[in-house]
Amino acid sequence: MKSLRMHGGVDGISKKIRSTFDRGISASDLDTRQNIYGVNRYPEKPSRSFWMFVWDALQDMTLIILMVCALISAVVGLASEGFPKGMYDGLGIILSILLVVMVTAISDYRQSLQFKELDNEKKKIFIHVTRDGSRQKISIYDLVVGDIVHLSIGDQVPADGLYIHGYSLLIDESSMSGESDPVYISQDKPFILAGTKVQDGSAKMMVTAVGMRTEWGRLMSTLSEGGEDETPLQVKLNGVATIIGKIGLVFATLTFLVLMVRFLIEKGLTVGLSKWYSTDALTIVNYFATAVTIIVVAVPEGLPLAVTLSLAFAMKKLMNDKALVRHLSACETMGSAGTICTDKTGTLTTNHMVVDKIWISEVSKSVTGNNTLEDLNSVIFPTTLGLLLQGIFENTSAELVKEKDGTQTVLGTPTERAIFQFGLKLEGGHNAEDRTCTKVKVEPFNSVKKKMAVLVSLPNGTYRWFSKGASEIIVQMCDMMVDADGNSVPMSESQRKNILDTINSFASDALRTLCLAYKEVDDFDDGSDSPTSGFTLISIFGIKDPVRPGVKDAVKACMSAGIIVRMVTGDNINTAKAIAKECGILTDDGIAIEGPDFRSKSPEEMRDLIPNIRVHFASPSLYVH
Repeated sequence: MKSLRMHGGVDGISKKIRSTFDRGISASDLDTRQNIYGVNRYPEKPSRSFWMFVWDALQDMTLIILMVCALISAVVGLASEGFPKGMYDGLGIILSILLVVMVTAISDYRQSLQFKELDNEKKKIFIHVTRDGSRQKISIYDLVVGDIVHLSIGDQVPADGLYIHGYSLLIDESSMSGESDPVYISQDKPFILAGTKVQDGSAKMMVTAVGMRTEWGRLMSTLSEGGEDETPLQVKLNGVATIIGKIGLVFATLTFLVLMVRFLIEKGLTVGLSKWYSTDALTIVNYFATAVTIIVVAVPEGLPLAVTLSLAFAMKKLMNDKALVRHLSACETMGSAGTICTDKTGTLTTNHMVVDKIWISEVSKSVTGNNTLEDLNSVIFPTTLGLLLQGIFENTSAELVKEKDGTQTVLGTPTERAIFQFGLKLEGGHNAEDRTCTKVKVEPFNSVKKKMAVLVSLPNGTYRWFSKGASEIIVQMCDMMVDADGNSVPMSESQRKNILDTINSFASDALRTLCLAYKEVDDFDDGSDSPTSGFTLISIFGIKDPVRPGVKDAVKACMSAGIIVRMVTGDNINTAKAIAKECGILTDDGIAIEGPDFRSKSPEEMRDLIPNIRVHFASPSLYVH
């Protein structure tokens, strides 16, 4: 902070690196900035050559024992039977070893190339920056010092930078410091580090260091990768080979000793031990060859080959199913899986949300087509329509951005995009009240409070709070609602019951529900949070996240293979149960349980419940960790 103040704060730094908060940098300066400050890349570990995979394959204990046996067999065979007949046994073992090594090395090498391509695809991360006065979507590799980066919940910070302004920015620095407690970033503590994650809020950041010059880059340069553990199958194979080798060695030694003792006794009784001939030496070599043959026969040279070929076949089958396996041995590890735990949003579902139903003015309607939107427009009172559009467009983290080619794109989280796009369709050509107000205060979505709020100033000098979030939270905050005539009327108990029934019916149809409410105020306090009571309910949105094609068949295939599929999610219990039933995860004998309920059980009750749990609800923050 002392150094920052010495340079004139964030404003002083921006002037020195020729970047402005509203316009960012000029695209024409990119090459110059990269030459001066470096590029936003980390040096990659050099890819492994094919011969390195061959060397790794040769480290197998079974193969090492076989190589020793092959060498001894070849030497003894040449001494006893001559060339080429004496080479046959040793050469056969060597060819078997080479086949195992080449199959393993080629499979692993091909997979490493595919994983390299996959890693390159994964690294194609795009972020939003302001350049030349317009918001643009660029690759993190094109980021340079001076760029103005837009951060929101869930983003990973792509470079070191300084906080410009934002709303309730909470950063998870556990990857850097090891501390699990998140850090609030503000003007008093403006330093944001690469590699950390945005846990809450949103902000604009000015990049001050990229690539290996960031704190994350310096940390990466000091790290080294650890070795890999052997899989259970490799451990068992090595154990079997070692035991068989030891047993073979014991019996080979005993055989050699018995033959030698018998030979010496016979020689002593006939010609005496003092006289030795060349035929005696050849006899002893033959005895030694017999002992080596016992060892060679005992160690199963076909076992590693059979295992390698079966794993290679399993890898090929997995590749046909679009599954990449980095090492052959992973096929065996995957084969021992008995349970698959999966998320819901984005994994079982497409994570492309659309508003499917809406409840407004005591009317519930499906809004999947243009005709239904027109019907909704005709049903809603103009005042109510203005309130709805105002709540949608003002209380949102989504943004309508004009691309360079002139097309308009909605940016934001899937849920926010769905509601914003619905608002754009509903608005049509109307120039409603939603455009005649100014934002005064913003509270971004918070996973603990499960809501977001905004305070806007109206032309008449008053203020209006809009709050949007989880249905159970917003409805609890409301004591009034908008009726069919567009008037704000007290919410009776019967109406509250109907609203809760509507929310449950939406959730039972696998819809995620969000409520929108507002509250008129004459004044506000800068230091206080948004109100938690006295709101008027405007509408309930039912947002659909369709199940991915093929998920139901995949779950069925897992079930038939004896693998239990469980859903772990932080979503609404009814929505998750509906999706789980649609996918085939939640069966008749399955249990859906929430985290607090499960934790309150005794260990004995937990042991009884666990085998039948199919859907588990954890808080979103706990689930992320």
